[in-house]
Amino acid sequence: MANEKTRRRLSADDWARAALTAISEGGLPAVAVEPIAARLGATKGSFYWHFANRDALVAAALELWEREHTEAVVEHVEAEPDARAKLRRLFSDVTTGAARAPENRIEVALLATASHPLVAPTVSRITERRIAYVAALYEELGVPPGRARRQALLAFTTWLGYTQLVHATPEVLPGGAEAAAYLGFVLDEVVTPEGLPDGRPGPPPV
Repeated sequence: MANEKTRRRLSADDWARAALTAISEGGLPAVAVEPIAARLGATKGSFYWHFANRDALVAAALELWEREHTEAVVEHVEAEPDARAKLRRLFSDVTTGAARAPENRIEVALLATASHPLVAPTVSRITERRIAYVAALYEELGVPPGRARRQALLAFTTWLGYTQLVHATPEVLPGGAEAAAYLGFVLDEVVTPEGLPDGRPGPPPV
């Protein structure tokens, strides 16, 4: 009886997080009710308490990914004092996160299945959300909208390429102190290069 009570304490987020872990390890096909139940020490009955079917679990996992890997990141970055600091904090945080497992594996696995009808709308929406947020930060610095969008795409694709390399060929990337130097280089050359406006108002007219 105590074991059954423990099982019932599992939340929908517990199942969704376990599904994300499964995705990070084996892609979308790894989201299967019985193996995830075994991972959680739960029963299929616990699963059906929260979800109607596997598709509903996948949807919950994608929603959790959006909350924790996009919206929570934006909320954290917004604590910085200005747009330039936000850009540097954002890129620094997500690049550091890309070097950790299972965060990098989740991104790579979801992108690999981005054409799947369950995944495509979420990946498309989140990608646009991320790029639009970065573009808005560049616009806060006084960058014209067209260039702000291009600059945001450059920063985003740089991060995405880094994430793919961390997953596929980490040996080509610098490590240790050289990794920090490389991040500083990218921040200076790609994310907030010299010549970008700083967002501060100019002197008053005379």
